Amino acid sequence: MANPTGAQFEITRGGARAVVTEIGAGLRAFEIGGVPFVETFGEDEKPPKGAGQVLLPWPNRTKAAQWVYQGEKQQLEVTEDKRGNAIHGLTRREEWELLEHAESSITMAVDVPVQLGWPVPLRATITYEIAPRELTVTHEIRNEGESAIGVGLGTHPYFRIGDTPTDDLTLTLPATRVRPYDADAQMPYKEEQDVEGTEYDFREGVILGGVDLDTAFGGLTAEDDGNHHFRLSHEDKLVDVWAGPDFKWVQVFTPAELVGRGRGVAIEPMTCPADALNTGTDLIELAEGESWTGSWGIRVS
Repeated sequence: MANPTGAQFEITRGGARAVVTEIGAGLRAFEIGGVPFVETFGEDEKPPKGAGQVLLPWPNRTKAAQWVYQGEKQQLEVTEDKRGNAIHGLTRREEWELLEHAESSITMAVDVPVQLGWPVPLRATITYEIAPRELTVTHEIRNEGESAIGVGLGTHPYFRIGDTPTDDLTLTLPATRVRPYDADAQMPYKEEQDVEGTEYDFREGVILGGVDLDTAFGGLTAEDDGNHHFRLSHEDKLVDVWAGPDFKWVQVFTPAELVGRGRGVAIEPMTCPADALNTGTDLIELAEGESWTGSWGIRVS
């Protein structure tokens, strides 16, 4: 049986190590001194619940796998059978081209051709660069077509601090708005609301024990460096997930079981929320031949 994530590319610097997959250009591992800071999985396994994947040219869901481009209905492949939606874009199961692989960095690329439900070709690149206590990920999307289009991008890492149980971690988010989960709706998000006075206010930090999330947060407040910072902490250990200003949303997902360690926690920087192809909310508008670049990263202290 062929490896479901293709070739495995390792980058290292000092005691830091990351592994990137050929299929989907996903992040399969990130560790420092042998201590893991993202949930990993076997190289002969499919990424569980989207672990480490790149979500392009839209993150999360497109309702009923349909949207309208320049007055014409587009019918995407249904990839979330339970709800009939198209989920997490078009590239996570594609083989990305290796452009450059150095000891501490790797750059890969993928073409998004015109296809069922997607009318404008794109070319995307991703660069992972590792430092002794940090991993930086830089994305570029270029419109290769002859007309403008709006795109979105997200990423789907699950975080940990060594073997500390997820329920013992404290999550801090700079979010003032939330779209709570709705288990009954075809699009599983309720009306957007302020976090003030609700269980979704994570601005001062909340211990994850007893917290159940599959939730989109917006209204993000940037820090002095211009980035948004999402933090997981336990005692004197801190994982700082930062994202550039175009990443205006973050999805937090806490599945009950992920890789045999019990509960997991995904912190997913996104440029737009669910169903943005239909609503237009925070899509990155690319004119013919235009490119967009954005970065996020993981810093451990």
